[in-house]
Amino acid sequence: MNRIDTYPTHSYKNFKLHSGRPYPFGATLVPGGVNFSVFSSHATSCKLVLFEKGQPEPMAEIPFPEEFCIGHVFTMIVFNLDYENIEYGFRMEGPFNPKEGHRFDSSKILLDPYAKAMGGREVWGIPPNWEAIYPYRARLVYDDFDWELDQLVAIPAEDLIIYEMHVRGFTQHPSSGVKHAGTYAGIREKIPYLKELGINCVELMPIFEFDEFENDRVNPKTGESLLNYWGYSTVNFFAPKAGYAATGKFGMQIDEFKNLVKELHKNGIRVILDVVFNHTAEGNAQGHTFCFRGIDNKTYYMLTPEGHYFNFSGCGNTLNCNNPVVRNMVLDCLRYWVAEYHIDGFRFDLASILGRDTKGTPLANPPLLETLAFEPVLAKCELIAEAWDAGGLYQVGSFPAYGRWGEWNGKYRDCVRKFLRGDDGQVGEMVQRVQGSPDLYPQRGTTASINFITCHDGFTLADLFSYHEKHNRANGENNQDGTNDNFSANYGCEGPTNAPNITALRHRQIKNAIAILMVSQGAPMILMGDEVGRTQGGNNNAYCQDNELNWLDWSLLKTNADIFRFFKYCIAFRKAHPVLRSRTHFRGQDYMGSGTADITWHGLKPWSTDWANGSHTMAFMLCGKHAKGGTVKDNSIYVAFNMHRENLTFNLPQPPKDNRWHVLVNTGVNPPEDIWEPGHEPLLPNQSNLWIGSRAVVILVAK
Repeated sequence: MNRIDTYPTHSYKNFKLHSGRPYPFGATLVPGGVNFSVFSSHATSCKLVLFEKGQPEPMAEIPFPEEFCIGHVFTMIVFNLDYENIEYGFRMEGPFNPKEGHRFDSSKILLDPYAKAMGGREVWGIPPNWEAIYPYRARLVYDDFDWELDQLVAIPAEDLIIYEMHVRGFTQHPSSGVKHAGTYAGIREKIPYLKELGINCVELMPIFEFDEFENDRVNPKTGESLLNYWGYSTVNFFAPKAGYAATGKFGMQIDEFKNLVKELHKNGIRVILDVVFNHTAEGNAQGHTFCFRGIDNKTYYMLTPEGHYFNFSGCGNTLNCNNPVVRNMVLDCLRYWVAEYHIDGFRFDLASILGRDTKGTPLANPPLLETLAFEPVLAKCELIAEAWDAGGLYQVGSFPAYGRWGEWNGKYRDCVRKFLRGDDGQVGEMVQRVQGSPDLYPQRGTTASINFITCHDGFTLADLFSYHEKHNRANGENNQDGTNDNFSANYGCEGPTNAPNITALRHRQIKNAIAILMVSQGAPMILMGDEVGRTQGGNNNAYCQDNELNWLDWSLLKTNADIFRFFKYCIAFRKAHPVLRSRTHFRGQDYMGSGTADITWHGLKPWSTDWANGSHTMAFMLCGKHAKGGTVKDNSIYVAFNMHRENLTFNLPQPPKDNRWHVLVNTGVNPPEDIWEPGHEPLLPNQSNLWIGSRAVVILVAK
């Protein structure tokens, strides 16, 4: 028996139609045709606009019959469409009354918020036709990718080594040597590099469709047009960026990205996406209308009573995420990326916005954050919040977590930077930070803390120890953009220098930073290129620079081979020792009967830490018999930090019975003896006293 809904009941010109299904929103292939469904609570009518792929003018505009509307959903099936060769959009009729929140304009052809692929931006950096009547074009997709036996990679949060990277910047530099530079395919070629470094999780900066030509500034020195390089300005939440695909010009970006995910999974590497649900690329009232504003401005955006845009994002508008319709779109989006792209987790940009109500007031129990925490499809995904926003809401340690969310720990970043610089009054806080911040996350455990010292937003690690001030004039904003609170130091020379003593100190500080990061409880995150000393020339807000300022120069792998080796061995050491990767906070007690507590604190003398404001030393010992709450056995580890400007002698605590101290790290000595391959640490000659150089870190392992 044939289904009734496979037959048309209406016609419009040469098109056969049937009433559609309201869910799912977007365009969905059904027997014999395509089901189109779009929501608008305030539009009075809607037209489906069809294009032949790439053609400037529409091939048809089909009104949604009034009887096809279900509630606030315009929906219909159009039969016999060549779905692989069409692009589609909508025209909405409705009131234009900004004071009431309405900005309908039927002259605009609007992008489907649920479009799974986009045309109009197929190749990175090629300017579009600004006069086109429909610049961003929705396309249909047929999900026939063969995932074989792929599934999400099961790695406990405490075992993650996260690598934050930019898809284009990772391989765009000529030195990368890949066939398709700056693309998803380029990353595939570099998977062996990630494995050698020890990475088991990549966090990709935004890959949802965005417009790189959004920035209208130029470099004041060169006249070069600046781009929206980072991509924190979403055009569509469901479509991967075609300009990041070598095959984007052929419309194959979906398969190319899925192949990357599948290959990363085959190599034991998780994939986290940096997602931007706090605002869209439509900007403020002077911005473009391409989607949400023209479909239902009052639903999709937070508006003041006068109809102006709230700007908690700092980017002109704020998505109204706790409106039920918008909340469902966010949920549908994340479910889609997990189900169709096998994504392992998400990092939410300016996530505190997601906890504001429709008027911008922070909620005690934000429905979106709670729903995400308990969403079944996301149950095995990492959910990571950037727990602040541009409106002044700062929630590190207090983000509504429901026992589920992790946080970028901005307090870890700031404290470690200040401690490394030699600031007074940091030892007490460092005690908290290296333990996984139990002061911030007493109930949530160490995995709530994503520890980082650098990220895309700010100085690179090399620049952190080379520049006292930001140098952002190339961004065309008169050096007014970017933070001034860098907690950085240049050690006598602003920027590059040939002075060997300054260069050696900078390298030592880079190594100190990664050593501290890798012995801290929580999940560590490193920034792309820090492992080879990548510089941005002191630019701490390189969001608009699509050039060598942002691209990873692969020749640094040879130039700074000692830094790469140090990173690689520190990561390997962390992986080899579960005592460094506890899921629960230390108790400061001996609950395993080993004769020492799970963590003990020391200084220049054993069992005695200098807590004075002017102290720049601290040391701790981790008892291997208490590793992961006593569920596994490990070596005991001793870590000492000397951030004084002079060399100091540390008296060592006794290692466990029948063990002796062996040296993994001593950044106070010259490479290659500043670190040893894990498992091959040499015996420490003097088991009682250890001379530690100025601004140096030592890690010992008991064997």
